[in-house]
Amino acid sequence: MAACGGTATETSRKPSLATSAEEAGGMASLVAAAKKEGVLRAIAIPSGWANYGGLMDGFEKKYGIEVTVDDPEGHSQDEIDAMKKRRGRADAPDVLDLGDAFARSAARQNLLAPYRVAAFDSIPSSQKDPEARWYNNYGGYISIGCDAKLVETCPHTFSDLLKPQYQGMVSLYGNPTRSGTGLAGVYAAALADNGSFDDIQPGIDFFGKLRKAGNFNPVESTATAVENRRTPISIDWDYSNLAYADRFRGKGLDWRVSIPFDGSFAQYFALAINKDAPHPAAARLWQEYLFSTEGQNLRLLGYARPVLMDVMREEGTLDEVAAAQLPTVEGTPRFPTDAQWDRARETVARGWAKAVAD
Repeated sequence: MAACGGTATETSRKPSLATSAEEAGGMASLVAAAKKEGVLRAIAIPSGWANYGGLMDGFEKKYGIEVTVDDPEGHSQDEIDAMKKRRGRADAPDVLDLGDAFARSAARQNLLAPYRVAAFDSIPSSQKDPEARWYNNYGGYISIGCDAKLVETCPHTFSDLLKPQYQGMVSLYGNPTRSGTGLAGVYAAALADNGSFDDIQPGIDFFGKLRKAGNFNPVESTATAVENRRTPISIDWDYSNLAYADRFRGKGLDWRVSIPFDGSFAQYFALAINKDAPHPAAARLWQEYLFSTEGQNLRLLGYARPVLMDVMREEGTLDEVAAAQLPTVEGTPRFPTDAQWDRARETVARGWAKAVAD
C-alpha cells in the first residue's frame, strides 16, 4: 500500500477511470474520494461466506463506508445479469465476487473495469487476468457437508452419495449453469468418476445417476436451507460447510464435513469491479482492503484460503493460528485452464437440465 501513498497530482484520473490507486492520486486521495461516496454496493455475498461478514465490518470500521448487499444468496450469473440490467442506475452493483468461468465471461463482455490492486504482482499469474479486470482472492476445496442428526452414516466420497440410504438428501449450492459453486461441484464429481479437466460430462452423468436413484435433492443448500434441515447433505466449499458447523452448533445442528478424496477439486473466487460502478472510488478501495494483509487474514477466520497465503507466510504476516485451523488436504491443487473452464461451462449449459429433470 505504501507504494500507492501520497496525495493527488495534476495527472490524477477520476476514480472511475483509475487503473490503480496511484492513478487516482494515491491511497490518501482514493480513501478521501471513497469516503465522500459513503456507500459500497455489493451483491451475492452472504455474511457467513468466507468471512464476508468480518470483512464488511472491518471495512466499515476502518473507512466509515456503509456496505450494502443485494441478493445475498444469489450466484455468479445473477451478478452478471444485475450489471447488465442496472447499467447506469444508482442501484447497480459496484463490486463482484465471481466463479472463475463467470469472471472470464464478464471480462469478455466488457463489463469489468481494469484495476491493479497494490498486491497485484504478488498474485500468482494463474489466478488473475493479465489486464487486471479480475483476480482471485480466496479459495477452498469442494466438500460434503452432512447433518449427522438426520443422516445415520455421513458420506465421505462421491461414490458414497449413490448409496440407497441417501434418498432425497444430496443437494448442490446452486444450479451449475448459473453458480460457480455448483459448476465446481459437477467438476469434482467428474474427477471422481473418470472425468478430467477436459471432460466434465462424467460429472453431469453422475448427477443424472443421483436423480435416477432418487438421491438428488433439487433444493439449493443455502445457509437457510441447511439451518431449516431441508438439505441434509450438501456439496459445497469446505469453508462454507465448516462455517455452517460453527454457526449452527448452538442451534442443535451437528454438521459434519468431509473433503472427498475421490473428487478433490480446488478453486479460487475472483473479485472484480463493475465498469459502470455507481461508487467507483469505494469499489477500488474495497479491492485494496480485501487484498491487504488485514483482509487476507480475515479470510482465514472464515476457513477460506487467501490467494496471498504463501507470500504472507514468507513475509511473516500470515495469521498462523488461523491458518492451522484449515482442513488438511493432500497434494498440490491443480486448476482448469481458461479454455477448459469455457468448454466445461458450455457442456453443463447443454446437458444439466436434461440430466436432473424429473
